[in-house]
Amino acid sequence: MATEPQRSGARTLITDHGPLYKVTAEDGIPNIAATDFRWSVPNGKPGEWMKVTGGLVPCEHGLHLCRRGDLVEWLGPVIYEAEARGAVIVDESKIVVSEARLIRRLDTWSERTARLFAADCAEHVLDALEDRYPSDPRSRNAIAVARRFANGQATQDELAAARDAAWAAAWAAAWDAARAAARAAAWAAARDAARAAAWDAAWDAEKQWQTSRLFDYLEGRAA
Repeated sequence: MATEPQRSGARTLITDHGPLYKVTAEDGIPNIAATDFRWSVPNGKPGEWMKVTGGLVPCEHGLHLCRRGDLVEWLGPVIYEAEARGAVIVDESKIVVSEARLIRRLDTWSERTARLFAADCAEHVLDALEDRYPSDPRSRNAIAVARRFANGQATQDELAAARDAAWAAAWAAAWDAARAAARAAAWAAARDAARAAAWDAAWDAEKQWQTSRLFDYLEGRAA
């Protein structure tokens, strides 16, 4: 249900999609875009209002923002809270607006918390797969080293060695899976629809978990 709109001067803020966010590089350039567009970033006060004219087209024309549930798909170096007004188009994993500005940088998102969040996500996937595919200790060791590195307790060399070992484990698992798939190819067509449905449900559940865990970090609940 839409919330009561707020007023900002003569324009109505877009509030019925919940809190809005924008991910950028350190210089204010959008994190995933081939563009020289640069956002006005907050500096003790909100950034300037940015505006586009003409029809909005997702991924082509307009100012692109994330809702809470979109954010895990667009993570990058810097996350800002944002607000928007004017025209809006709702897309599957974002909204596109004609006017927006950045309100404040989320200082809880840093290289450290990004590494810790990535380690949490990797460990959560391993936990979910462990019943079917016994986890290789090299993968879990890489997660442990990544956490230690994030907290200043491991070196770059230790991190690189653990990462290389984890890649080797991943390739070994992928090769085993490929051989199993080849043996089962005759049954594949009959199972495609079921697999797709199961994958969609699994991704939805995982995305919800990742979003909840991400906001544990952004809102200061995670160590």
